[in-house]
Amino acid sequence: MRALKAVTLIGILALFMMTGIAMAQQMPNPYGPNVNLATAKKVAAAAAAEAAKIKINVVIAVVDTGGNLVYLERFDVVQWGSIDVAVNKAKSSIMFKRPTKAFENILSSGGNMTYLTLDGIRAIEGGVPIIENGRIIGAIGVSGGSSAQDGIVARAGAAQVQ
Repeated sequence: MRALKAVTLIGILALFMMTGIAMAQQMPNPYGPNVNLATAKKVAAAAAAEAAKIKINVVIAVVDTGGNLVYLERFDVVQWGSIDVAVNKAKSSIMFKRPTKAFENILSSGGNMTYLTLDGIRAIEGGVPIIENGRIIGAIGVSGGSSAQDGIVARAGAAQVQ
């Protein structure tokens, strides 16, 4: 019985370490200066254009490197719940320096459920870091469509910054 517990514990630790290593390699960019309002509006405008193109109503949130809201845009007919979801996707992305889809992928493939216990994790696509000159300056979070649609819109917004 002890041997089984030890093997199980070693397996869980190995899975956690492999998942952590994979995530650490996914978004190694350091933080940079905070996104300014003009850039946040540019990012949101590109995201809004993509949402209109694919005909979905969304909330778009842009946060700085501290997870503070810089800009929020809400389409007229989007559900109220999407406001907090968009902001939290952006915060999750900036806090962990990676797209929120990384967490969704880990969990959907049977990965470590421990991530769900970490404060700030939103394991659903739609949060993407905004990277300028190799540094993370903020993040965009989108909610209102399916998680895949939210991801498409968020990436379109983040792509406006190089």
